[in-house]
Amino acid sequence: MARLMLSLLLLACAFSSSAREYTQQEMDDWFNAPPDTSAADVNEGELVFLTRKPVKPVHHHHNVLTLSDQTVLDGWGELRQCHENLDRVPATQIVFREDRIRDLRILSSTGIESASVEGATIQLKQVGPGAKICVALKSKVLYLQPDGTFHIANGPFMRKFLDGYYPMHVSMEVIVKSKRLKFHDITPNQQAGFNVSIKPKQVLFDAWFEGRLNTLIRFKTAPLS
Repeated sequence: MARLMLSLLLLACAFSSSAREYTQQEMDDWFNAPPDTSAADVNEGELVFLTRKPVKPVHHHHNVLTLSDQTVLDGWGELRQCHENLDRVPATQIVFREDRIRDLRILSSTGIESASVEGATIQLKQVGPGAKICVALKSKVLYLQPDGTFHIANGPFMRKFLDGYYPMHVSMEVIVKSKRLKFHDITPNQQAGFNVSIKPKQVLFDAWFEGRLNTLIRFKTAPLS
């Protein structure tokens, strides 16, 4: 069965189209569209950061995560998540792991005929050109490790069609409101196509890539003054 699949995981979240067979004309339209210069060769999953941004708009997955003193105690953070420039599909869904989210709600949507919360999912129908949706939720994100560090692990982020992976833009801002946390490091390291900004109360990364991206942000326990 040929099908379009947008798939990305963040804080136990996945984004994927509904399973249905696509017509030959739909597949031809996809492949015959003017190619991005970065996607001249089909990527089969290997992570490649893009040193030049694609000519055409691509799916942008933007996240703002807030960590509080309570987050340090129980791991639950406040997350705002937006998806922009979604691929045009008749039906798709954002799927969260039910055991890692609370209070899921839609903040806004444009270019989408209907969007609704069903359990741990957001169901979208008739996603049009330039569509955007923003949601908010509480998510289990911060995990204490045996060495005393705290981890936030995200991924894999990917945009896949059949056997190929196509350009994607992912950005994440972590707002650190707790004085008990101090940034330690991030994986991957900063490089062309993966920009990192570190401030006392903020960690931000901005990634342009093809393939499958996993990230890890680590914090140390800060001494209380």
